[in-house]
Amino acid sequence: MAAQVISGTEVARAIENDLREQVSELRSKSPHFLPRLAIVQVGGREDSNVYIRMKLKAAENIGIMAEHIRLPRDCTQTELLTKLTYLNESHQVHGIIVQMPLDSEHQIDSHLITDAVFSHKDVDGLNTENEGRVSIGDFSGFVPCTPAGCVELIKRTGVTIAGKNAVVLGRSRIVGTPVAELLKWENATVTVCHSKTKNLSEITKTADILVVAIGRAEMVRGSWIKPGAIVIDCGINPIPDPTKKSKQRLVGDVAYEEAAKVAAYITPVPGGVGPLTVAMLMRNTVLAARRQLERQLRPSWGLQTLRLTPLSPPPSDIVIARSQKPKHIAKLAEEIGLYPNEVSQYGTTKAKISLSVLDRLSTQRGGKYIVVAGITPTPLGEGKSTTLLGLVQALCAHRGRNAFACMRQPSQGPTFGVKGGAAGGGYSQVIPMEDFNLHLTGDIHAVTAANNLLAAQMDARIFHELTQKDSPLYDRLVPKIKGVRKFSPIQLRRLKKLGINKTDPDSLTDEERTKFARLNIDTNKIMWNRVVDLNDRYLRKITIGQSPTEKGFTRETAFDISVASEIMAILALGKNVEDIKDRLANMVVALDKSGNPVTADDLGVTGALMVLLRDALEPTLMQTLEGTPVLVHAGPFANIAHGCSSILADKIAMKLAREGGYVATEAGFGSDIGMEKFFDIKCRAGGDVPHCAVIVSTVRALKMHGGGPAVSAGQPLHDVYVQENLELLDKGLCNLGKHISNGRKFGVPVVVAVNRHGNDTEAELNLVKKYAEQNGAFKAVICNHWAEGGAGALELADAVIEACDNKSNFDYLYPLNLSIQEKILVIAKEMYGAGRVEYTDEVLEKIQTFTEKGYDKLPICMAKTSNSLTGDPSVKGAPTGFTLRINDIFVSVGAGFVVPMCGEISKMPGLPTRPAIYDIDLNTKTMEIDGLF
Repeated sequence: MAAQVISGTEVARAIENDLREQVSELRSKSPHFLPRLAIVQVGGREDSNVYIRMKLKAAENIGIMAEHIRLPRDCTQTELLTKLTYLNESHQVHGIIVQMPLDSEHQIDSHLITDAVFSHKDVDGLNTENEGRVSIGDFSGFVPCTPAGCVELIKRTGVTIAGKNAVVLGRSRIVGTPVAELLKWENATVTVCHSKTKNLSEITKTADILVVAIGRAEMVRGSWIKPGAIVIDCGINPIPDPTKKSKQRLVGDVAYEEAAKVAAYITPVPGGVGPLTVAMLMRNTVLAARRQLERQLRPSWGLQTLRLTPLSPPPSDIVIARSQKPKHIAKLAEEIGLYPNEVSQYGTTKAKISLSVLDRLSTQRGGKYIVVAGITPTPLGEGKSTTLLGLVQALCAHRGRNAFACMRQPSQGPTFGVKGGAAGGGYSQVIPMEDFNLHLTGDIHAVTAANNLLAAQMDARIFHELTQKDSPLYDRLVPKIKGVRKFSPIQLRRLKKLGINKTDPDSLTDEERTKFARLNIDTNKIMWNRVVDLNDRYLRKITIGQSPTEKGFTRETAFDISVASEIMAILALGKNVEDIKDRLANMVVALDKSGNPVTADDLGVTGALMVLLRDALEPTLMQTLEGTPVLVHAGPFANIAHGCSSILADKIAMKLAREGGYVATEAGFGSDIGMEKFFDIKCRAGGDVPHCAVIVSTVRALKMHGGGPAVSAGQPLHDVYVQENLELLDKGLCNLGKHISNGRKFGVPVVVAVNRHGNDTEAELNLVKKYAEQNGAFKAVICNHWAEGGAGALELADAVIEACDNKSNFDYLYPLNLSIQEKILVIAKEMYGAGRVEYTDEVLEKIQTFTEKGYDKLPICMAKTSNSLTGDPSVKGAPTGFTLRINDIFVSVGAGFVVPMCGEISKMPGLPTRPAIYDIDLNTKTMEIDGLF
């Protein structure tokens, strides 16, 4: 009886039909998702082209997006590896194959190339890792395609493999060896033969299943085959045939006509194993795509957390930080769903995260949005950052939720001044805390450079306009370069702004040239200062231009601290790169002599600013002591600017946290300053809706508001702060009540976190908790995260989860169509408790000017002391009916807010008599930093 032909073409067609349904199912889960296969070819061998066309056709039939990447014959090994690295790191590519043989003029190690393909994208199954898995019966990787096709064809006969004698003729790493391993794990008894095996025909005659992959045309004769055997022929060899147009035909390694008379089942050549090889490749590609999509859609990260072993009493912050070895940042990035091409490592503990994540996850629903603020603090701070980190550690490491902390990058001013670093404290910290507090990835330095470049360009332009006549000034602004004279793109934007619709520099009239060339900056109305990221009181007012080269054109100006720069506020408020660029372009640095605004774009500096800020546009990934993710980005001052980390960091975090996750971000100081600005400025700019507000409170601060003695950094605490005093505490609870009320006015539930300090008594803590719950808090919990890490904030985490499950009725405090004065009054009355607002005549004049220019439609960013609900830092508690005085006002057009100044607010702090500098040192033997706290 003639053997039954096992048609690889028919089996492949059935598999492709099934794969087509699988792709449709994947796309029903994510409409924009599409499996993608990259086929890399070096050179242009025609036989390779034939195979590739088969693969491309099969992919198209199934719904796989296949890309044929052709590299020239002069491609080197290094160039090929570079291309594979790019494909490995691309989240858009699920499977990669390198078409063999490599047709290159240069020597290329093919084994090195197959191993260079990431194992989870190695849909050919040729990476050593995948081959090794198959050898031990682990099929969690990818099985090589031809061997998988062989086993599939055997199974399609309906014959049970288990218990059969199988002979594999051939031991190549691509076919023979893996086929033998697969049959072994199907419980066949396997013999592997090769060209040097003695008595080969006698051995093959014992085979119930014979797989031939020897690469010699019709080597296996009919007499070599056991009657009734299954014969799988993997060979494909051209032999002469004068009857064919090509003068040759393809045959296998088995003499088909003879074998078909003996075997029970046999595969033809062509039309046997070949189509199944392609089908298995497609199956692996769909499997790779499915795994990636499932990873992207799974509800939790499966994060590997770091265990804490808290000591009692806790040692210093830096000792705690150094006691924990951070995870490699690449490992953390992988755990939270980032791809290698989205991560730029800065060493092993921090990395920049590409904004392309937002494009990749554009259809992904985001997590719940939580803001952490505080009551009116003491100069020591009440542990807002520590509470933020403890909360996220509890949510992520202990409750198994996807949870991010988003924080501002700390300025070196406080680090070397009095307040110290901002990495949290105790067992709720960002690590490495030295990196976090010192330079990090250089974002603040980039802001400093950009800010000062703009200042330098402005002063240089003033000088050149003062020292040149119109014609030479214009010629120098639009010079001939290699005989060609043209406007740069930013100069064309200035022409358009001026209403000059010309592009040829030589076509402008004299009047137009003057109009273009002269900004006519009024040096008495310059609004742009230089910055430095240090506390330096002697830079609060300086005179510049004293060198003889400046020809007597001096003027008074000042330095601000870098984090007070409008550029820092823009970095924090931009929704995307284009938005940031537009905001930078619109920054008003001065008024001209006619009272018109002069912008960064007018000075031609916008593009240069973007170049300096390129890396700073991306947030930095770090981790907590318990190995949970933290995104650090931007650092605007809260009493001058809006005091929040960036919109971009929050958006990336919410996408990565996914629908069931949580993103907690901090707002500077109390609810009256940072939280109000978070809601009315940041949420308005970003379009995100918050779900919950956490207000951090301490017994110490409430005692101060109850009339306790002044609390000063570096000075011992008065006895009332270290001993139980319920009467004093009770008097100060009104401050907490006001902050709870402030949060509720935005329509979000308010959770109060009572941050336990070592001297607090249970009676004091319970008094605060009871008061909060009786005065509008959704819940109030006592937290001990400083001493215990996430375990000490479990009740807080549960309260936040419950609060976020409630429907948010969030709304802004005021609409933008109110006048500047109306908006100021709303904030003063609702957030501070003021009765009225007073303005100086100069402020009223500025408000009128801002209104005329359309700036009255911007939100308000109140510059006010953080030490009191009023404008007077000495006033504690929660006073009402007081008068708030506005003694100055300015506008940050690029950042997009108007800044009224309440009292004297310095944008350049000074160093105290004994700054932290005295305690900070570098151990020259270990190169470790001492003295940070």
